[in-house]
Amino acid sequence: MDWFAKLPEGCISEILSHTSALDASRSSVVSKELNSVAQNDLVWDRFLPLDYQDIISKAVSPLKYATKKDLYFTLSHFPILIHQPKMSFSIDKTSGRKCFMVGARELMISWKGCWDFMPNPMSRFSEVAKLRSIGWIHIQGKIKTEILSKNTSYAAYLVFWLESKEGLRSSNTVIRLIQNDKSKSNGSKKERIESRETGKIGNMRGDGWLEIEMGRFYNGNGDDDGGEVEAWLTEINSPYDKSGFIVEGIEFRPL
Repeated sequence: MDWFAKLPEGCISEILSHTSALDASRSSVVSKELNSVAQNDLVWDRFLPLDYQDIISKAVSPLKYATKKDLYFTLSHFPILIHQPKMSFSIDKTSGRKCFMVGARELMISWKGCWDFMPNPMSRFSEVAKLRSIGWIHIQGKIKTEILSKNTSYAAYLVFWLESKEGLRSSNTVIRLIQNDKSKSNGSKKERIESRETGKIGNMRGDGWLEIEMGRFYNGNGDDDGGEVEAWLTEINSPYDKSGFIVEGIEFRPL
């Protein structure tokens, strides 16, 4: 007997909305009733970030979708450009938590005279940064903690391309959390190193780029009053070839 057939549709929707996007998708093959409810906008609205409407309103190109389920999987597979377009936004397919990439133009890059900013057909952004001459590398990106998903573990990744994959073996990475010091009234900040690592190499991504995990951090309540996370990568006097070194951005992605 199909017990779900006896439940009001609103009740089934409420049950599914407390599961996950993956569970809701799987439930659609169980019965006709579940399949109908599993397409409901009320269900998929719960899986999307609370502020998704505000975020997609900042998209460079209008985002078209038929249903909230369609929107969910569009955002999980195709990052959208926001903030003119200095950043990209997507969601984790499994959890629906927010993912942002800060484009190369918004990064602090050492010796900018040694870099060219140019289009690249592989990039989601209008420009990437390409190293023109040999030198030491220092790349820094930051993001406000308030726009990330709360109570979520994140990692920061340098997204790049390098003809010689040996070229960043000596890289050092640091994740630093900067928060308002609520114990003081003068607006001072407190800083905390979340991670410090060395010797990492790049791994291939599904989109054709390489990435290096720069470190991990936990975003608790999001520090709504001005907290930031900084991700640093430095590489000094490397004996390895850095020819064709291209930076697309730094991605802050939920674990």
